[in-house]
Amino acid sequence: MADRDERQNDPGGTDAAGRQVQPAGTGGDVARPAEGYRSMIEPRTGVAGALSPVGGFGVTLSNMFRPTVTEQYPREQPPTKPRYHGRHQLNRYADGLERCIGCELCAWACPADAIYVEGAENTPDAQFSPGERYGRVYQINYLRCIFCGLCIEACPTRALTMTNEYELAGPTRAGMIWEKQDLLAPLREGQLSTPHPMVEGTTDTEYYRNEVTGSTQAQVDWVAEHRPDDPTLPVNAAQGATVPDLGETRLAQRAITAAAHKQGGAR
Repeated sequence: MADRDERQNDPGGTDAAGRQVQPAGTGGDVARPAEGYRSMIEPRTGVAGALSPVGGFGVTLSNMFRPTVTEQYPREQPPTKPRYHGRHQLNRYADGLERCIGCELCAWACPADAIYVEGAENTPDAQFSPGERYGRVYQINYLRCIFCGLCIEACPTRALTMTNEYELAGPTRAGMIWEKQDLLAPLREGQLSTPHPMVEGTTDTEYYRNEVTGSTQAQVDWVAEHRPDDPTLPVNAAQGATVPDLGETRLAQRAITAAAHKQGGAR
């Protein structure tokens, strides 16, 4: 009670800088400028002072006389920036082996817990990536993903990157969970589908240094012996064989996007 009376009787005063201090008990010790205080900002006078209240509307007024720009999406797909964070992609080496080694660092780095990885051991008859391990299961839940890119920074082999694709939608929650076959990069010319052995005379070190420039005849012979109908074999590709490089979820997403573009293009 005595402390309360003391605060009520406090007349206030000035602080070390000569500023007037509000008395205690009247809303807190708030420093107020002294009577001789002068602002360092020169006040506006004349026409500038008269127009200063509406100066904040300058940007609004200047845009009122500019033409309106409307993006005609989805009839016209606007381009993204080169480093836009879009859909993820699991990359391959020049001979077709997968870069992912199943280390799960991307899953640990993900702040939204959107990535699930299961690693497995490579064998001589099932070599999916250079070295000892590969990503047997790889899932990304795009209902959780916030596209922050931390998973890319954590990847030690540059297996995971992000594309410029941003059209990701679907009618079901299960359809937004992309599997490994949906995320793998399409096979380019000269690449063989996995599994197949590494380039003869090399180790995983040569792969990590990007010293492997393509598949060899020994790798082609191995795939022809174990999978003679593989569409990535040069003889089958010459006959027009199609490479099934898309998973079910990715194919469904492509159909949804095509239908949306068709509906948006109708006038």
